[in-house]
Amino acid sequence: MNEEAALDPPKLRKIIHVDMDAFFASVEQRDDPELRGKPVAVGGGSQRGVVAAASYEARVYGVRSAMASVTARRRCPDLIFVKPRFDVYREVSRQVRAIFADYTPLVEPLSLDEAYLDVTEDLKGIGIATRIAEEIRARIREETGLTASAGVSYNKFLAKLASDQNKPDGLCVITPARGAAFVASLRVSRFHGVGPKTAAKMERLGIVSGADLAARDVAFLERHFGSSGPTYYRLARGICDRQVRPDRERKSIGAEDTFMEDLTDPARMEAELERISQTIWSRMEGRGIEGRTVVLKMKYQDFRIVTRTHSLARPVAGREEFLAIGRTLLHRLVPVAKPVRLLGLTLAGLCNDEPAPELEPSLPL
Repeated sequence: MNEEAALDPPKLRKIIHVDMDAFFASVEQRDDPELRGKPVAVGGGSQRGVVAAASYEARVYGVRSAMASVTARRRCPDLIFVKPRFDVYREVSRQVRAIFADYTPLVEPLSLDEAYLDVTEDLKGIGIATRIAEEIRARIREETGLTASAGVSYNKFLAKLASDQNKPDGLCVITPARGAAFVASLRVSRFHGVGPKTAAKMERLGIVSGADLAARDVAFLERHFGSSGPTYYRLARGICDRQVRPDRERKSIGAEDTFMEDLTDPARMEAELERISQTIWSRMEGRGIEGRTVVLKMKYQDFRIVTRTHSLARPVAGREEFLAIGRTLLHRLVPVAKPVRLLGLTLAGLCNDEPAPELEPSLPL
């Protein structure tokens, strides 16, 4: 692909990315005044537990989500662990999404605590995305007692980067005139869509910043990153044409469990897989969900993760077949090289990936 093809002019939109600040932990601090101003971790505080979310007071000590609880407690001896209350988090998330719906039907939730909004044509006729973002943040604070950060820009890539720029309780606007320069100043490891392995590979190639990435031509990026090369070429220039997809369907459904004691016995692992499969299938019952890909996840004692995948040409027939495929994937990994601390199963390939219709460009941000 040549540079001209990689740089087809983007259709400008007005996109807002809203991200609740330390969502789970903030809900807990809101509901329990004793926790306010203190380092809080939502998750299991046991030796085998994992941090699901951390308050900003805890983050000062380097506590992060997905961190082992024992590590988090070592970094912050005064850390307070709170059991998660997902029913409460879901209810607050519904409140926030109801606020979004007052401004646009084009809302794409990414999780309980963040979403993209396309306000190119907003329902209230405000016309200025920055003003809409300010109003949404004020309403979230008033109606939920929580804070949210927002990024405003002309595409999804930049809006998400912007929402992280002034956290917590911040707002950042990136106009078309600033897009390329903003990207150039960032480390590529901050780019949404560039994972740790890709970032490390880029660094080995001398690509540390967005400016470094922009200095490479399409041929170089395709040679080292395959079909993702043209995408990286465009992102380095602040170009992204992904649409906000309000009816984005779930692509997978899964469950996993971290064990109190590491497992080495294949029979024990099979028993755990059966229990996990029952959990997944109970979530799917009556919802008409089908999928054709089964993914097994295994995390060893040293935290190394391996996955095995099997896809069918048709949907998985039922829980028994789902479990049977999971067991087959497990058998490819046993006897295990190291004790296993976590097992997970996922049913993927649940729906197609058709793009949403384009919107025409409108007023400035």
